[in-house]
Amino acid sequence: MVSALRHGFLLFLIGILFRAHAQPQPEQRNVANNRLRISILTCAVGEELYASFGHTAVRIIDSTAGTDIVYNYGTFDFNDPDFYTRFTLGKLLYFLDKEDFQDFIQSYRYESRGVAEQVLQLTLTEKEKVRQFLETNLLPENRSYRYDFLFDNCATRVRDIFPKVLGPAFSFGPVLGNTTVSYRSVIDQYLENKHWERLGIDLVLGSPVDKQMTERTALFLPDYLCKAFQGASYKGAPFATTQQLLPGKTRKVAAAINVPFIVFSVFFLLLGLSFLSPRLKTVKKLFCSLVLIATGLLGLQLLFMWLVTDHQSCKNNWNVLWAIPFNIAVPFFIKKQYRFLRGYALFGILLLMAAIIVHSCGIQKMPFSEIMPLLLGLLLVYGHLYIRQKPAPYEKGASNFLQP
Repeated sequence: MVSALRHGFLLFLIGILFRAHAQPQPEQRNVANNRLRISILTCAVGEELYASFGHTAVRIIDSTAGTDIVYNYGTFDFNDPDFYTRFTLGKLLYFLDKEDFQDFIQSYRYESRGVAEQVLQLTLTEKEKVRQFLETNLLPENRSYRYDFLFDNCATRVRDIFPKVLGPAFSFGPVLGNTTVSYRSVIDQYLENKHWERLGIDLVLGSPVDKQMTERTALFLPDYLCKAFQGASYKGAPFATTQQLLPGKTRKVAAAINVPFIVFSVFFLLLGLSFLSPRLKTVKKLFCSLVLIATGLLGLQLLFMWLVTDHQSCKNNWNVLWAIPFNIAVPFFIKKQYRFLRGYALFGILLLMAAIIVHSCGIQKMPFSEIMPLLLGLLLVYGHLYIRQKPAPYEKGASNFLQP
């Protein structure tokens, strides 16, 4: 009886072990081969405006060939005689290039910019596929691309490599979670210490950057792409391990003084003071003309970026509702267009109100924290122009604009 029980118990254990052995097991992948080593390099932000968002590149070490190469999608030909024209029009071609790792890292070491490296956990065959993809991209007919800050840059090019090469078994880790973030808000975060630059970029960028980012489109930023690689998986296994190659400087705390706001506030104060005394008639006219000409020039630039260039992020820019291009001509037609100017002033006030509605509805966020004094000054000019241009018969040679 005891012998039978022992025999049955042994059969039970054998059955359990057999079933455990028969369960489907994760695919065993040899990622320990050291002949090829592929990693993602994420470079920290720098002090200059062009370096404000960081950089991404791919590093491949081939121990057999003795090479250490960086594949860089962020290169362009600065010696192109049409460089500035192409850049302004959004037609500048960036291209993939490769360089020695030591040459690449030296510039970041010199600028004290941190560089993080994420080593990819791939088999030798998979590494070869990634390298072949990059080498194919290096061919003259493939290496160039039309750069777009949001949708086609050094980070998005690296982002798109692995879904194409590895297929649906690869997935990035989440970077946004349950938060909703627009392109504009995250751009403003990176430029928090650069008030004038942030203001200029906020004015030039149109409503497309006020759309909410998705998990995929958020990876246009190198830092976000780095985070996505950190949480990425391939065939159920972690995809990358992270290490710091170069330590970076601690980012500066945001400057408390908003310089553009101070400058525009002082200008608005001087404009308001010029209305208080008849003796400041000339000063008042000068300040009013400056407001109109400045907003008109800005409106022309915004329209140019919207209608003429290929910068997709500058399309549908509703800042032209208050920065009316026609403003530039108003000071020169005051003495000749009496009734027209009264209607134009009312039209300008209505458009200014429309701009505030567009901002409030979230269609396009405008940098009101900086430009509010300027808008108040513009409203003051429109109001003064409307009130002073009374609907009376026009007298040749008379001018009521900016008269006390």
